[in-house]
Amino acid sequence: MSVVHSCPRVLIAGLGGGSGKTIVSLGLARAFSEQGHRVQTFKKGPDYIDAKWLTLASHTITSNLDPFLLPSPVLQNLFWYRALQADISLIEGNRGLYDGKDVAGTYSSAELAKVLQCPVLIVADCTKVSRTMAALLLGLCVFDPEVNIQGVVLNRAAGRRHQTVLRQTIEQYTGLRVVGILPKLQTNPIPERNMGLVAETELETDPLDGLSVLVRDHVDLDTVWGVAATAPGSTISPEPIFFHSGAHPTTMPMVRIGVARDAALWFYYQENLDALRHAGAEIVEFSLLDDATVPEVHALYLGGGFPEIMAKMLAENISMKKSIRSHIEQGMPTYAECGGLMYLGRALEYNGVSYSMADAVPVATRVCAKPQGHGYVRAMIQTANPFFSLGSALTGHEFHYSHCPELPPSAEFVFSMVRGQGIAQGVDGILYRNCLAGYVHIHALGHAEWAYNFVAAAAQYKDCVQQGVRCGDIRLQGG
Repeated sequence: MSVVHSCPRVLIAGLGGGSGKTIVSLGLARAFSEQGHRVQTFKKGPDYIDAKWLTLASHTITSNLDPFLLPSPVLQNLFWYRALQADISLIEGNRGLYDGKDVAGTYSSAELAKVLQCPVLIVADCTKVSRTMAALLLGLCVFDPEVNIQGVVLNRAAGRRHQTVLRQTIEQYTGLRVVGILPKLQTNPIPERNMGLVAETELETDPLDGLSVLVRDHVDLDTVWGVAATAPGSTISPEPIFFHSGAHPTTMPMVRIGVARDAALWFYYQENLDALRHAGAEIVEFSLLDDATVPEVHALYLGGGFPEIMAKMLAENISMKKSIRSHIEQGMPTYAECGGLMYLGRALEYNGVSYSMADAVPVATRVCAKPQGHGYVRAMIQTANPFFSLGSALTGHEFHYSHCPELPPSAEFVFSMVRGQGIAQGVDGILYRNCLAGYVHIHALGHAEWAYNFVAAAAQYKDCVQQGVRCGDIRLQGG
């Protein structure tokens, strides 16, 4: 007989971006955590910044649940593996509840809620609206009756009369519970920039305790918990994450992979780092800003971030740039995403000023006022490289304000873009020696071979170093 495991969970969605769902999610996560509960947080979609804030609020690793990046069985296994270890799980949606990639709402927060049998709380901005809010919420409820909308948190309410009219109208015409009403705030507790919330390292004080107080004062936490508790229990016994993703226990020799993490580059999915560990790597973190040279490692991983904000400091760390360039010239396997590409290029232009970068790949980048690439990516592997099998398919996402104004005619590109912008129209992932650098971000659980190929390349480089020979170009053929 199957054992049913209790798994309280709720998805926090909005009418659209900017509704306040992130503030509510952060406040709930911190408030429940302060009550002594183990809170597991998730972010629907690929966003790194919101996920980092949710991690800080809940004191647990936040996983991104993205139905485009992860096959459905892998996504569900990831969710249950994390959620069944917690007292309550909070999933922050993205965009509007029903917004997906097409007319059918594919990959929407609503579809995720249905897959996970998760009740939904709506966060709605009620600025300059009263009775009409009931109509909007009623529309959400009837648009897809399979979506289990249980209540609403109203944001940016005016005075007491406004709040009373909103509550009475919504509860009378929709049957939804108004579980909280947040007042208008003079300032955003967490400032935003073009890619969403700023990083916590850019703030002088921690705003999360204040958000916890805000939510405790204006949201009925017991009712929210009660909504989460209506989610059906689970009889699933999730498998270890990397077994289910298609990975297998490593037999490869241990290698060390250097991961650049500081205020310039810090966009990493936890599962990507865990996949590398599972494949046989020791992760060695270092700073492009503060360290003088690359540590003793056999490969490098440079994620995304905001190198333009730290461009002056990056440019001034000449010894690190020289060390990075030298290791790549010697054949060290290096994988770089977005901000990592910008750092590895010849120069980075920001606000009209050009800063010299590592000059390890033959491109320069320029930061623009508007996005140069934004959305999901599909690509085919058109060029043999150390990380992906030739001819295989790739899914990922991109969000970058920079572009490469000029490209050398001899440049080799690994990704043939089926969907998305990339470095140039139709291509991404510039290849130099054993370095692959592009704008596309991937999730390791959607590409089981990536971590193993990465570690295998690092092991090959390690062998060359031990033998005192130069590492040749590592090129995988079709699998």
